[in-house]
Amino acid sequence: MKAGVDEAGRGALAGPVVAAAVMLSPDEAIDGLADSKRLSARRRSQLASEIRARALGWAVVEIGADIIDEINILQASFRAMDEALSQLALSPSEVLVDGNVVPQWRWPARAIVGGDGIEPSIMAASILAKVHRDHRMEALDAVHPGYGFAGHKGYPTAAHREALMRLGACAVHRRSYAPVRRCVALRAEAVST
Repeated sequence: MKAGVDEAGRGALAGPVVAAAVMLSPDEAIDGLADSKRLSARRRSQLASEIRARALGWAVVEIGADIIDEINILQASFRAMDEALSQLALSPSEVLVDGNVVPQWRWPARAIVGGDGIEPSIMAASILAKVHRDHRMEALDAVHPGYGFAGHKGYPTAAHREALMRLGACAVHRRSYAPVRRCVALRAEAVST
């Protein structure tokens, strides 16, 4: 049985990277699956509920900014995927990964460029990861007000960069990322002068 894995949040300046692993029944298609970025938030949420109810197995794992800063975003993404796969009740016979890199796992794996738009199990993983991460960023917005996490979800928008300059980095910002490092340095410079 194949499992699809994908992540959400690699390019964000704040918050966790989230990976999901999904095993779909080969006998029961879920209509409407697509790349999570091409779906409305409402449709993603509907599909996420259906995926959780009908998949043979699924798991979602998040890796926080502190670990991302420690081991880098690629390794953090792979760790989250590995942990999600490990949480599946059934061991996959093959893992389908969105992208062009196959991590070194204990399962046979195949990378599929654009897999989140063509392979149903990867699409399902993409949807679960995005829905989970979006909800997490909305919750972090309440904990760290003023950054606008509920709107931009931690991605490097103009509003997020402005908030970084105004408020500085908070606990969930990825300090290893250049825009965050620059902001921290500029704020320190401004305070010392």
